[in-house]
Amino acid sequence: MIAKLYSLCFFSLLFSMAAFATTKPGKATAPAAGSKFYEVRIYYPTPGKYAEIVDRFRQYTTKIFEKHGMENIGYWTPTDTTQKKLIYILAYPSREARDASWKAFGSDPEWKAVVAKTEANGKLVDHVDQIFMTDADFSPKLKLSQKSPERTFELRTYTCTPGKLPNLLSRFRDHTMKLFSKHGMTNVAYWVTQEKDPNEQPKLVYILAHPSEAEGKAHFDEFRKDPKWVAVKDASEKEAGGSLTTKVESVYMKPTDYSPIK
Repeated sequence: MIAKLYSLCFFSLLFSMAAFATTKPGKATAPAAGSKFYEVRIYYPTPGKYAEIVDRFRQYTTKIFEKHGMENIGYWTPTDTTQKKLIYILAYPSREARDASWKAFGSDPEWKAVVAKTEANGKLVDHVDQIFMTDADFSPKLKLSQKSPERTFELRTYTCTPGKLPNLLSRFRDHTMKLFSKHGMTNVAYWVTQEKDPNEQPKLVYILAHPSEAEGKAHFDEFRKDPKWVAVKDASEKEAGGSLTTKVESVYMKPTDYSPIK
């Protein structure tokens, strides 16, 4: 009787392990091996302080970030000059390292002196948006290269139809990235967001590089009309029972003069 019970438990365990190993969502949303922890930060200025924010990073902030173990990835401003914001990305070894670095940064006397100096006539920052991310498993290795002539970058954020993130990631992994390259777009990096609310579905965030904004838009038009893309899109949506996304956001950006990636 005991031997029979052990046998039933053993086969039950095997079944559970097999089911876990073949679950698509786990494979699609798991961070890549050795993934760093990334943070997009978007700074919105108080009225009239946009140039001062950009300059404070140029003169002081990026250096103090490095002092506290933060990796400067890129700094950009939107090509649409009506959008007054600074967008940048930092990398850390882990979420815990990120929190420790920011704690040390915030209490650093050097940083406090910079704030006192630069905000003598009022605060520079109205508010900050944050997005936490890890590498998608198919993301190319991020290279902090500076090309000449300077490139235009595009930050794209995809909000998925509920439950369809694994399908979307599979489509990018198997098809979309190759088609982007075919149409002259450079795949810079792909990330999956780490949401604060565990019930909220992660988003796909990625960056493309283009020779210019006009060429980027032209290449995307060519991509959308490509018969191969049309077939891939139709097949993936048919399999998933509808569109894979509910919202796609795009921001064209120019790197600042102090951005590690250009």
